[in-house]
Order: sequence, then C-alpha cells, then structure tokens
Amino acid sequence: MQYTLKKSLGQHFLHDENMCMKIVAQITREDGMQLLEIGPGGGAITKYLIGWNDVHYKAIEVDKEKVDFLEHTYPLLQGKIILQDILKAEVPFDGRFSVIGNFPYNISSPILFKILEWEPQVNQVVGMFQKEVAQRIAEKEGSKLYGILSVLMQAFFTVEYLFDVHENCFTPPPKVKSGVVCFVNTGNLFEIDNKKKFIALVKAAFNQRRKTLRNALRGTLLPEALKDPLMDKRAEQLAVADFVYLYKQYMQ
Repeated sequence: MQYTLKKSLGQHFLHDENMCMKIVAQITREDGMQLLEIGPGGGAITKYLIGWNDVHYKAIEVDKEKVDFLEHTYPLLQGKIILQDILKAEVPFDGRFSVIGNFPYNISSPILFKILEWEPQVNQVVGMFQKEVAQRIAEKEGSKLYGILSVLMQAFFTVEYLFDVHENCFTPPPKVKSGVVCFVNTGNLFEIDNKKKFIALVKAAFNQRRKTLRNALRGTLLPEALKDPLMDKRAEQLAVADFVYLYKQYMQ
C-alpha cells in the first residue's frame, strides 16, 4: 500500500533512520505515560513509538490516505489515530501527556498556540520546525528573532534548541533548514492566571515592535502603565519576566 505526498499539507517526510531515532530519544519516557504524535505522516518516527509497550500512544493526522496507510502497515495503530485537523482537535487525553511531531511548517505557529491551550496537561514537547521558527522560539531578549512565540512559550516552558536536521533527511528535501526543539512544562512558574490576557499583551507589544512600548501598548494597559520606565523600551528588549510584570501590574 502506497501514499502520495501532498504539497498542500506541507508534507516532507523523514527517511533518515538515525535522525528518526535521535528525535524519538529526546522524549522523557516513563511507565504508563500518555504520548501524542502530531502529524505522523508516513510513520517515520511512529514505528519506533508504537514499540513502547509501557506508553499510551495516540496520533492526530488530517490526511485520510496517511491514516489508512499507517493502520494497514502497522496494525497496532488500529484505533489509535484520530483523523482530524490538529487545530480543531479537542485535548486527546485525560490527565497529563507529552507531545512529539514533525510539525507541518505551514501551520507550526498555530500548532504552538494549540499546545499553549493544552499547556496545563502537557509535560513535554519534542518538535521539529523550520529552523528559523525553532530558533525564534528558543531566542532570548535583545535579538531580532525574539518575538511573540519566544515570550509565550518561554513563559510556560523551558525551551531548548536541540539540533539541526539536514534537508537531505527528507523526501522531498525542503527548501528550508529544519531544527528540533524541546519544551518542558515549568508548572506555570510565573503564576499567569489569565492566559488570554497575557497573550493579548505580548501580541500587542510585538505587533508594533519598532515602536516603544508606550506607543505600542497604549490602549492595552491601564493609563498609569505609560509612566513605567519599561515603556521607554521596545518589545524585543523585554525579558519574559518583564512581560509578566506588566501583565500583573497593569492588566489585573
């Protein structure tokens, strides 16, 4: 049984077995853990994950042809693949779970917002992204790459850029570099109690990133916030803790 690559879904499949094993090895494996694979595609890393008898595995895949191929090729997957768009999916497990995936590059940012939505239940994420996106997520303040995703993911997870993945590891080779990132949940270390408000603040700050925060956040924060010394800075100059301070001080 064969499957076709669909450019409309941003499909590039890993064929380098050493790289597949290297990615799978980044997941912290525990007896009885729940594990979600996003976009298993042709099963490059799936075939290693389903061999873990001590793990409760599920996958979400939007392409029915791939689901049929996977269930035919790996009978153990029967009943474990949810045929759905990840961006429309409900949380797949009760209780806590980890996430792994070669994320479709054309929807990688929305997938990260979905993971943020599920964050209270997510222990760890090991994901492959376009390299620039992967670097952006892990970047610290003061860099041009530092942005909305950097702040939001680092507010709830420790983020580590792990390694590059060469284009020749894929079929067909993508035109962009790739990188693998690991997120580990910090248990809401910053005690952010309204995620939607915090996201709104960070988005507003970076949507006009060339302006000082005094101009970018006018109308988002309480008027007294405009007198804060941080308002003289631009969004990319603020650490995650600075954004948390502004949120707690002026958005409660």
